[in-house]
Amino acid sequence: MKNEAEIPEAPAINGVIETILYVDNLTKAVAFYRDVLGLDPMRGDPARFQAFDSGAGRVLILFRRGCTLAPTPVSGGVIPPHDGTGPHHLGLAIAAADYERWKTWLTARGVAIESEATWERGGKSLYFRDPDGHLLELVTPGIWPIY
Repeated sequence: MKNEAEIPEAPAINGVIETILYVDNLTKAVAFYRDVLGLDPMRGDPARFQAFDSGAGRVLILFRRGCTLAPTPVSGGVIPPHDGTGPHHLGLAIAAADYERWKTWLTARGVAIESEATWERGGKSLYFRDPDGHLLELVTPGIWPIY
């Protein structure tokens, strides 16, 4: 086993692949992310979870709160227990040209826009809540040096 002094720098991280949100009503949450946000469902189990294609090779997984408290055997290993409580925050990338369309789309579906922000780099953010109270943000390029 190498000690830390023998490794000059950490290997590269190539991005966040999975983002997890814990929800109380999986059916209602799945309908929101599929029908309101337009995410494509990939794999799921109606009692436990639903995975969505969230674009750019990334996955958003909704787990029903309390259903991942035990180790879960999977092909080739075990997923350790995990869970979460309280409202979380998730930012989703959108094109700048689609910002106003998203406002109209959400409002027409009864989603309350909680806040908007314009950032120093020119990016804009649109904030609203999902059925579980998670704060969602639609983000245009220009909010971070890398986006």
